Amino acid sequence: MSRAARLAGAILAETDGVFFLVGQTKEPCDFAVEGFAPPARDTGRSPFFVQLERMGTPRLERPCLELRVEGEALARTLAARFVIERNGSVSERLWRLVLHGGDPDSDDVPEGDVGARWLAEMPDPFWQIVRDAVLRCR
Repeated sequence: MSRAARLAGAILAETDGVFFLVGQTKEPCDFAVEGFAPPARDTGRSPFFVQLERMGTPRLERPCLELRVEGEALARTLAARFVIERNGSVSERLWRLVLHGGDPDSDDVPEGDVGARWLAEMPDPFWQIVRDAVLRCR
């Protein structure tokens, strides 16, 4: 089971003890305090993720999404689902949509982990419809 959580506005994904940073951070991040060496490259351009080098004991802040995609495929899936390509940032509305089970404007914070296996199983064309609707200017 893989997990994904937020880290400084980006996504921190863990799969079999390997960690990926997905998307651009939106605030300063002390990677050493979080248990990592600074990323080897900028995550603001395709493929929008980088594997992180562990330097301590990293932890994912709750709530976490639980997925059944492993390895680099997890990072690719999260980037395709959440990253806004024009700036490399993670969409807050898309993240909340998944975290809150369908309400992209909810501010409630779920306790514990959230099952999101369906996110990776949903066909890309269907997710694109959801993504376009959620990201459309209101």
